[in-house]
Amino acid sequence: MSPTILVIDDEPPIRKLLRMGLSTQGYAILEAPNAATALEVLARKSPDLVILDLGLPDMRGHDLLRAIRVSHPGLPVVVLSSRDDEGGKVEALDLGADDYVTKPFGMAELLARLRVALRHQLAARGERPVFRIDGLSVDLVRRLVKVDDVEVKLTPREYDFLRVLVLHAGKVLTHAQLMHEVSVSSEPQYLRVYMRQLRQKLEADPERPRILLTETGVGYRLRAPDDEPNLKLRAANDAKPAATDTSP
Repeated sequence: MSPTILVIDDEPPIRKLLRMGLSTQGYAILEAPNAATALEVLARKSPDLVILDLGLPDMRGHDLLRAIRVSHPGLPVVVLSSRDDEGGKVEALDLGADDYVTKPFGMAELLARLRVALRHQLAARGERPVFRIDGLSVDLVRRLVKVDDVEVKLTPREYDFLRVLVLHAGKVLTHAQLMHEVSVSSEPQYLRVYMRQLRQKLEADPERPRILLTETGVGYRLRAPDDEPNLKLRAANDAKPAATDTSP
């Protein structure tokens, strides 16, 4: 059975674009122009994923997301946000959104985000034994990390951060989420230091990372094996000098 996606957006052109683009990929589409209709649909239907515009006319998108997380805690949610709303993206992710796409968006990027979110929903709750991408392999059972079949020594804290990123591969994680998962509390600079150290050990070119990507102003994302759309653009953003890297 094809996955069903509920599109919550008050703009008819956006809903039409999503309806046409997603239906051609085999998805079944439900639509809601506002929060009230969305809550009614969720009470009657069981979508597999929600696309949520944060700018709704009758309720703040973050408040609707909070309500969805209470009534449907495991339902994947990908939010749509404006280009300059970095604070809104971070808040949505911290409230439990699985990912975000910035308007205007490309359909290829959106489809990649949906695949990742649906894969997380269907994946087993347990840890994957071995994660592989490019030349990197992470054995979560043996706590063994290799690059091009050569073992890489990580500090315990570096491994803790990498393990969290592996478990959520393809998904952007905010600073607060990463620090919470690793059970540490500090300033953002603390996390940037560890991400820089991991890139030095895991990336072929740490200045142009292809695996551990920065989502500017939001957080970090470990690239999933099939997360190729817009990789060059994200890698180009990561190639900026360290002094300009203000994320997460």
